[in-house]
Amino acid sequence: MTTNEWNATPSGKTRARGLGLPFPGTPGPFNAITDVDGVEVGYNTLISGNGPLVRGTGPVRTGVTAIVPRGRADALIPCAAGYHSFNGNGEMTGAAWIEEAGALEAPITITNTHSCGVTRDATIRWLNERVAEGVEAWSLPVAAETYDGELNDINGFHVTAENTLAALESARGGAIEMGSVGGGTGMSTYEFKAGSASASRKIEAGGESFTVGTFVQSNFGLRHELTVLGVPVGRSLTGGEFRSKGSGSIIAIVATDAPLLPHQLKRLARRVPLGLARTGTVGHNGSGDIFLAFSTANKTAMSAGESGRRALECLGNGDMDPLFQAVVETVEEAVVDAMIANEEMTGANGLTVPALPHERLLELMRKSHVVD
Repeated sequence: MTTNEWNATPSGKTRARGLGLPFPGTPGPFNAITDVDGVEVGYNTLISGNGPLVRGTGPVRTGVTAIVPRGRADALIPCAAGYHSFNGNGEMTGAAWIEEAGALEAPITITNTHSCGVTRDATIRWLNERVAEGVEAWSLPVAAETYDGELNDINGFHVTAENTLAALESARGGAIEMGSVGGGTGMSTYEFKAGSASASRKIEAGGESFTVGTFVQSNFGLRHELTVLGVPVGRSLTGGEFRSKGSGSIIAIVATDAPLLPHQLKRLARRVPLGLARTGTVGHNGSGDIFLAFSTANKTAMSAGESGRRALECLGNGDMDPLFQAVVETVEEAVVDAMIANEEMTGANGLTVPALPHERLLELMRKSHVVD
């Protein structure tokens, strides 16, 4: 089974499977986090200006990504959730409460490092506009970041509350765009242009069928580290390198409709580094690698308020292996897709970040007998 959405983004950008790269596992219809029923994703992308960096003016290469776990209609219903920091040189607000309560109670925004506060506060405003009159929405929303200051005027503070509200309001299910969009607009991975991407898997666990989807904002790694399906292609794909040391960051958001408890979701988040390792990274000191997993199951129990008894369903720990495998596979594929579904970008001070060259990549994969 294949679908057009596995091979290309809505705007027609080729994805990894469209190149014939044989990633393992069976995706959902869109091969995206939105294959988990109810999950919606929205973007607001900011691109303007060229030439020398002028703080407050540009060039601007940034944006906001919004992930609404149960969709906008049920945005106020929490999800069980778990958090893991592999390397903490980054930010994800709200993580302390998730660790304490095991619940994600608001939409997730992802942006650049110096705009986290803006998107966090705007999310609270958005939530308050959705509750009944006279009721105040108390929230500690998740706002996460990666650093786009190589291409973007990051200290110009171009991301606004209005940009965040626009991303939240644009959130939809179905096929989603990937590459240089939303919070991923100014990001690079293994010194190729990267940014936003996603992948999913259909799995069987405990005798039932479920979906696992991962969304990444990918911005890490050095060129020589890049590995695709076990082939160390980065050593041969030279030219256009611009980082003197490992830096950047990656945010990964894992969603599933499998009924899991918070500690089990934390176990999913802790498997993200295994997928990253398949792409070659060593987890550099300067990279903030921070992950969150949530479940859309148990909707009735999670909407029952803070007091009183409620019944939560969960899979047994012995049923977790297929979910672990799905996390590893979707992280690996999404990171590669962030580079493949992309194009060269020139930003601040004329820095040009090259696109991963499709044909040269395929030549290397053929030599290693990974593709025909």
